[in-house]
Amino acid sequence: MLFCQTSMASEGIKNVSPSTNKFGGGVSRHKAPQPKSTKLGKTIIFDDHPEFTPNLTPRHIFKMGSFGGTYWRPIHSSVTNKDYKNAHHEFAKYKIIDYEQGGKKVGWWDGIPEILLTQPDCDCYRNKYGVSSGTSLDYWENKGWMHPQDPYGWVQWYCRFYAGRRSDDDERQIGRWLHFAGPKGRFRLRLIHLCKSQKKSYKDFSVSPVVRQGLQHWAYILTKKDFDRSL
Repeated sequence: MLFCQTSMASEGIKNVSPSTNKFGGGVSRHKAPQPKSTKLGKTIIFDDHPEFTPNLTPRHIFKMGSFGGTYWRPIHSSVTNKDYKNAHHEFAKYKIIDYEQGGKKVGWWDGIPEILLTQPDCDCYRNKYGVSSGTSLDYWENKGWMHPQDPYGWVQWYCRFYAGRRSDDDERQIGRWLHFAGPKGRFRLRLIHLCKSQKKSYKDFSVSPVVRQGLQHWAYILTKKDFDRSL
């Protein structure tokens, strides 16, 4: 069964292995405020971590179509040896401004069909770019990349971080994002290079939809500002 984690992500953190992947012991150090709601593609500001600059909120990630609709499906974690179901319900209490709906304040998952959240089997046609981008949960667990506090993976960590949780694993998870999707992230730069070399627009989805889907799974979409800055 595909977990639909981005298959390219392992390349971005290949220096992390089961033997060297040591996690901090503390689950939560303190609570930070939820960042201001932003429009799709606008940098999200975390005052206590200015180096972390995603531009998709958790709502954006799932509303656009990610992980083949499977991310929040029921799982058994071999890391914690526990079963999980409806893990996304913990975020139901949080509100966010949806600028794509006229600036209406909504729940994170309001209006997002379950077919984009909790399906048991991955269907790439549920993804924004209609392509497959994933490996299995077992693969990620066997690589030692899953922290026990977030058994679903990076996006679960991101949802909790966005909601205000701070933990000893934040530095590692932000570092993974920087390596993959940050300003000097290898796959952000790869997508920019492909657009330039093919003389196509930054928003031409025919240019590497797999990379675009992977970046979306890491809360980033290429913008004109970021593209022009690299010229």
